[in-house]
Amino acid sequence: MSERLFIFDTTLRDGEQVPGCQLNTIEKIEVAKQLEQLGVDIIEAGFPISSPGDFNSVVEISKAVTWPTICALTRAVEKDIEVAAESLKFAKHKRIHTGIGTSDSHVKYKFNSTPEKILERAVSAVKYAKRFVEDVEFYAEDAGRTDNEYLARVVEAVIKAGATVVNIPDTTGYCLPEDYAAKIRYLKEHVDGIDKAIIATHCHNDLGMATANTLSGVLNGARQVEVTINGIGERAGNTALEEIAMILRCHKYLGVETNINTTKISSTSRMVSSLMNMPVQPNKAIVGRNAFAHSSGIHQDGVLKNVETYEIMNPKDVGIDDSSIVLTARSGRAALKYRLQVNGVNIDDEERLDKIYTKFLVLADQKKEVTDDDVLMLAGADLADSHAVKLDYLQVTTGKGVKSVASIGLDISGQKFEESSSGNGPVDAAIKALKRIVRKQMTLKEFTIQAISKGSDDVGKVHMQVEYNGNVYYGFGANTDIVTASVEAYIDCINKFNR
Repeated sequence: MSERLFIFDTTLRDGEQVPGCQLNTIEKIEVAKQLEQLGVDIIEAGFPISSPGDFNSVVEISKAVTWPTICALTRAVEKDIEVAAESLKFAKHKRIHTGIGTSDSHVKYKFNSTPEKILERAVSAVKYAKRFVEDVEFYAEDAGRTDNEYLARVVEAVIKAGATVVNIPDTTGYCLPEDYAAKIRYLKEHVDGIDKAIIATHCHNDLGMATANTLSGVLNGARQVEVTINGIGERAGNTALEEIAMILRCHKYLGVETNINTTKISSTSRMVSSLMNMPVQPNKAIVGRNAFAHSSGIHQDGVLKNVETYEIMNPKDVGIDDSSIVLTARSGRAALKYRLQVNGVNIDDEERLDKIYTKFLVLADQKKEVTDDDVLMLAGADLADSHAVKLDYLQVTTGKGVKSVASIGLDISGQKFEESSSGNGPVDAAIKALKRIVRKQMTLKEFTIQAISKGSDDVGKVHMQVEYNGNVYYGFGANTDIVTASVEAYIDCINKFNR
């Protein structure tokens, strides 16, 4: 009989710590509802004490989803715990996730404390959280580099204090799989009362071993995994939910099963990628666009003879439809709405669908085929209609031996403005013209261009970082014309610091 593994998704907390990937409350609710459909057991909805926005998001997510447990993160600080408890008041199933660093470097340098005082703080935090909720998870930050004997003492103490889950994070991604496995085994063998709590893994990918370490933890007794969609997260990211789910599906003999509806993986991946403006690398396991692609002649020959020669998974198992509807300029609203639904975007508002469809027809006239990534870009781009600063028009003259000149028209809260400028290339000229209208001291810190797929008619994505008043703002633009996409990304930054 298979044992149950609980999936704890932290896309909306650890995943959202990626620079430029912050979501508003409405977007977080959209992701949370999708995670519920995916079958996630626990949703870590945020760190309520960190900001009013995070607090509000936890409140609203608690109202929006039904059966998953909603979890709020805290430090081992009473005020944190109080605020977390308040944010969870509408949750049907609630959990407070509290903890403290336990490694030598955290004890000595982060807290300037001693192991005994840290143990006391850990126990006090769990006891205090227990006043507000029955389900309390304790994390031993940097457990991966914590001495096993001391870690066991802390874990035993917090379980006695009432912790229902003990999280053993490899916070820095330092552990080797066998080291992490040995750590989980040590706790199973040396902690009195370990059977009264669930052991959780939380692995980072700094050395590319997050999934391997997580699996090692599961095989040695952990029964909760803390993961994110597409493996996003702090620095190099977290363990990818889709990888753990499909490893266990493909290796059923391991005797561990999850509640994940794997056919929802692809649509969830695309939704998160689109909302966070975080492209999935083409060769990403399970959800990358090349995950089920075969280019070499030998591989193609083998797949055509028998798909199992080179595919260990059926694409349909992760929600990829082999016979997908191809979108062109002759496609109707129904086809567009269907592709949006396949990619996790449900639009019931006919007026909004009409706006997206109008943009779709313009794009379809420019391209031979409109891809799923294009469709997601259009679904996100229509939200820009509510921005205070909008691009009316852009005209650029450029070429070899010709000085680049740009003319731009902006709509700022209903008022029309026009300006022109020359520059060192078309993008430079366009942004200089833009800055002549928006007279603010802004500094471009980062400028990245990425093609969505391939081809000269492809949509290009531009990511920007702009500094204003000592703060850095992240902008995003997408267009078949890369100069227009660059201006739209800059305008996106302006709209963010004008909020």
